[in-house]
Amino acid sequence: MPPSPYSLATFDIAAIFIVAAAVLGWANYHFLKLPTAIGLTVMGALAAAGLLLANALIPGLTIDDWVTALLARMNFTQTLLQGMLSFLLFAGALHVDLEQLRKDWWPVLLLSTLGVIVSTLLIGAATLGLGLLLHLPIAPLWYFVFGALISPTDPVSVLGVLREEHVPAGLQATVAGESLFNDGVGIVVFTILFDAAITGQDFSLSEGARLFAQEAGGGIAVGLVAGWIGYRAMRSMDDYALEVLATLAVVMGGYAFCSSVHFSGPLAMAVAGLLIGNLGVSYAMSDVTRDYVIRFWALVDDLLNAVLFLLIGLQVIALVPGGLHLALGAAAIVIVLAGRAASLGLLGWLIPPSRRHGRGAFSVLWWGGLRGGISIALALVLPAGPTRELLLAATFGAVLFSVLVQRATLGRVIERGPLGALLNQEPPTVH
Repeated sequence: MPPSPYSLATFDIAAIFIVAAAVLGWANYHFLKLPTAIGLTVMGALAAAGLLLANALIPGLTIDDWVTALLARMNFTQTLLQGMLSFLLFAGALHVDLEQLRKDWWPVLLLSTLGVIVSTLLIGAATLGLGLLLHLPIAPLWYFVFGALISPTDPVSVLGVLREEHVPAGLQATVAGESLFNDGVGIVVFTILFDAAITGQDFSLSEGARLFAQEAGGGIAVGLVAGWIGYRAMRSMDDYALEVLATLAVVMGGYAFCSSVHFSGPLAMAVAGLLIGNLGVSYAMSDVTRDYVIRFWALVDDLLNAVLFLLIGLQVIALVPGGLHLALGAAAIVIVLAGRAASLGLLGWLIPPSRRHGRGAFSVLWWGGLRGGISIALALVLPAGPTRELLLAATFGAVLFSVLVQRATLGRVIERGPLGALLNQEPPTVH
């Protein structure tokens, strides 16, 4: 048996995750040959299934207990919610075209703010109804916490498919912009509902709105200031190592400040990443620096996502899912897809026809609204107990279906839908 997790140092735990992610990534590259996010999810699931089988068949082997202790040893609130997500959002924001985002600001603003709130309410209400039907031991407010954590979308693998299918740049910008900002907004909504559920206090709509304005508004302001300072610092020098260090300083320093004043660190980093990814890349970096900065943050993004998807497999081992968990995970797939479709349909009436990107945009936004690492990260923050296990099962079901099925079939959905017919009539535009 491996040593007790409680005897492991923080470095040892980090080493376990990095080595495991590297081994699974190597196996996927040589054998499955799937896209990295999908491959790591599949490999993590296969590894979890193998360990669960060994745990059941070999007497005296208590892998599930060891993994549970290892996960308990980690402080997910500090590691994920208060740090890792900011790195992910900054890295994602670097690749968003600010000029194209400016042209499509209204759909992006609507989908990333009101869309998150509507989705949270719809998914929360539907899951609450299912919970009452199944007599689940979950307090009502926790269903809306689940709605908040599962509402943010993840564009990492979707944008590659959209480019391959030559989807118009405006629609690509809407998908990327919505995902970038609905991550930050979703985390703010999640934090407000999570704190209310933890303390057991009655949720107040007015207090929730005040906290939302404080956290979101403050986070955006800090992001603008931190991004501008980082941009000016990078423009004043030409040394790729120092400029990469400056971007790290923006993320870590800006996030630490946000934490101390109760502003939204993730939103701040999304805004800062947007500034540096556009102003910084265009006016403050040499070609060499630009290459190093973009590659560095691409590596950070891939590494953190690899660890998060590996955590899915580990959590399956610790959870040892039963029939109720599997049923809830399957139901969550339907609920999340239906909630996404309903929220898009409701908000579509508020978007002028000239900004709807034509026929087929609905199917891209709906089926391409993948759930990924951020939903997993938020779910892992939930406190131990039956509520956490059940909501984790629901989250895993929705995310696994999203990554393994929606991502894999998005190209065919585009080709066979109205947008595919339109694209086939016109020569593809090079963006």
